[in-house]
Amino acid sequence: MNSTPGPTATAPAPAAPAQAPVTAHGPVPPAPSIHVRAVITWLAIFPLVAVGMILVAPLTEGWHLVLRALVLTLVVVPVAVYLVLPRLFAGYGALLRRRNSARPVS
Repeated sequence: MNSTPGPTATAPAPAAPAQAPVTAHGPVPPAPSIHVRAVITWLAIFPLVAVGMILVAPLTEGWHLVLRALVLTLVVVPVAVYLVLPRLFAGYGALLRRRNSARPVS
């Protein structure tokens, strides 16, 4: 089978420029870069791990280090993923929208 287009084949039409979706709060900003996501994730995880270690330490004093880490991550990861990270990303999006709406349109 030959997959090259024949003389009667037409080129696909150029795509229209994509516009950002608009919500009641204004245009939806693009997804944050991988670096911004890494920083926001760290901002969620570090305090949770630090506080979790302080709270779990008296209960798990004689436990093996790996078992302590297992118990800590069983609590920290769901709290971060379902509670903290959505709020941090929403705050980041609100910050971007506020910054973009404050800029004069040229």
